[in-house]
Formats: sequence, structure tokens, C-alpha cells
Amino acid sequence: MPGGARISFNCVDSCLSSLKNCQSYINTGMDIATHVALDLVESFNDVEDVNSMENVMLEYAAMDRELNHYMRAIEETVNQIKREKPENIPDLKYLVKEKFTALESKNSDSDLQRNEKYIYFKDQLKEMRKQFCRQSDNDNEAIEQIDEDIAVTQSQMNFICPITQMEMKRPVRNKICGHTYEEDAILKIIQTRKQQKKKVRCPKIGCSHADVKGSDLVPDEALKRAIDSQNKQSWSTLEKSAGYAAATNEICY
Repeated sequence: MPGGARISFNCVDSCLSSLKNCQSYINTGMDIATHVALDLVESFNDVEDVNSMENVMLEYAAMDRELNHYMRAIEETVNQIKREKPENIPDLKYLVKEKFTALESKNSDSDLQRNEKYIYFKDQLKEMRKQFCRQSDNDNEAIEQIDEDIAVTQSQMNFICPITQMEMKRPVRNKICGHTYEEDAILKIIQTRKQQKKKVRCPKIGCSHADVKGSDLVPDEALKRAIDSQNKQSWSTLEKSAGYAAATNEICY
């Protein structure tokens, strides 16, 4: 046929759409595994339990890589056919398999560790351990009757947004410089600066990062949990103090 065979790729497009849906399920699974790991750290569970969740994350990362390679193989095959316009309809299954095998042959363990969700998992796990080890140390100091007010104040300083100067409710972390902000506050600044066609400098005093982008912000689940935990402890202390005061008044009067 002059000009090459006419091939409809509607079916291929439909398959790609289904594969992308599968990828969203993998992402959801990785989000759940991250939350479970953070729950384990927060409840001071065995390290082996946390490590098992890391293995789950790596398995998900492997599935994500395989799915990405398969979708890439399909897209490259379709583009090749559109470009070359062959006279006869080629064996699409064979061409896709050939490209997929070539991509898979370059696999390495480091690929999995570069997975964006896995990197986020490791970062949040590190922050979670840091936050809850700090709180645990504060508890030990209280038991030893060391002035814990200073320790608590230092810990709470990490909970204050550099923009609003208030305790954060939905903290997000900048992947570039590592600083955290209240989500609504930083997004509002980014939007305003975008309208002015200006870049956003990190609002943390002393930070040299001069181009904060919305795409560089990720939820800081570990910090949010630490803030919530600190607030629960504060309320518990207040309730105990109120109960003690009421009991004392009852005895005295």
C-alpha cells in the first residue's frame, strides 16, 4: 500500500491507559507502606518490622520499574511504526517484547533506590526516628528531673513555620534545601511570585536556595506526627495538672 499500511492505535492507547492505572495502584501501595513504617517507628516497634516494610517498598519499586519499561517499550514501538510507515503491519508483540527485554537487561539494584517514592520513604523514616528519639530523650530527662522546659522549647522550634511563625498543621519539606513550611503559606507565596514572574527564595533565614518550586515540595508526614504527638503529650500534662489541682483543692477545702 502506497504510503504504508494504515494502523489504528486506539487499542494500544487504551492498553497504555490501563497500565497507567495499574501504576497508580502501585503508588498507593507505596504510600500505605510508608505510613505503616512510620506507625511502627512511632510505636517503637522492632527494627525488623520496619525493615520488612523497606523490603515491601523495594518490591513495589521493582514493579514500578518493570511497568515503566513496558510502557516505554510500547510507546517507542508505536513511534517507530508511525515514523517508518511500513508497507505491511509488523508484529507489534514481538517488537514490544524486544524493546522491553533490552530495557530490562540494564536493570540494577541502584535503580530501585532511586525510585522517588522509595527516596521519600527513606527520608521520612530518617526524620521520624530523629523526631521520636528526641522526644524519647526528653522523657528520660524528665524522669531524671532535669529541666525539660528547655528541651521541649528547642524541640518545638522545629515545629514553627518560618513564614507564619506559627506551629505547622500541614508541613511540607523542600526536597532541595530540606527546610519545612506550612503548605498553604508557601504555596500562596509561590502563586503570588508566579503572577509577578519572580522566583521564590526559601523563607528560612540563612538559606541560600533562591528558586522554591511547588514541584519540590513533599508532605512531611514524620514532622506532622511529631507535632501531633507533642501536642497530645502537652494536653495529657495539662489534664494531669488540672486533675492534681482539683484533688488538692478538694483536700485543702
